[in-house]
Amino acid sequence: MTIVIAVDGTAASGKGTLAKKLAKHFQFAHLDSGSLYRLVALAVMEAKADPATEADAITAAHAIDLTRAGDPAIRTDAIGKAASVVSAHPGVRAALLQFQRDFAARPVGESRGAVIDGRDIGTVICPDATAKLFVDAQPEIRANRRWKELQGLGIAREEAHILGELIARDAADRARPISPMKPAVDAALLDTSDLSIDAAFAAALALVEPRVEAALKAQPRG
Repeated sequence: MTIVIAVDGTAASGKGTLAKKLAKHFQFAHLDSGSLYRLVALAVMEAKADPATEADAITAAHAIDLTRAGDPAIRTDAIGKAASVVSAHPGVRAALLQFQRDFAARPVGESRGAVIDGRDIGTVICPDATAKLFVDAQPEIRANRRWKELQGLGIAREEAHILGELIARDAADRARPISPMKPAVDAALLDTSDLSIDAAFAAALALVEPRVEAALKAQPRG
């Protein structure tokens, strides 16, 4: 069985950065599940369709272009907001569910494991994950991080507006009837509000490493 580390959490909490660092540390494959929904949202918006219309979103989900996963366009707040809308559609979630599970079962590069970050990895996508984290931080801290991230991309935004959008997105993600954002009952909780990137990674590693190392030792060789 493939080793899977599920990293869930709120927007701008640091879950994506931590997932990448964990993947590098263990030499596991990494998948940012949020980018899948952002790619769907981008396709919908570029088609001048409506993210709230499930049929439009499903069409985009079945034609997802993974080569654009690194496109800065998917990291804007507008696409993030649209991603939250399309992710609430049962048809979209069904279209991407198998893709994520296939990645977990057969990570790219013949890796012995996978690190997947998102909002329902530990609860829905990989409920039997080897280790689970739920990452969060105070809204004001997350808004400041996102503001700095957007500045780095050359996108000018008011920090107060970003804070309002994050709070609204949190509420929508937690209240959606399909796969709401919530910690898995067996997830380790990590608040990164007062932690640097290095300190947050050290804390995350301490939480998941015992389970991962035990699973690695139990894997058959050859």
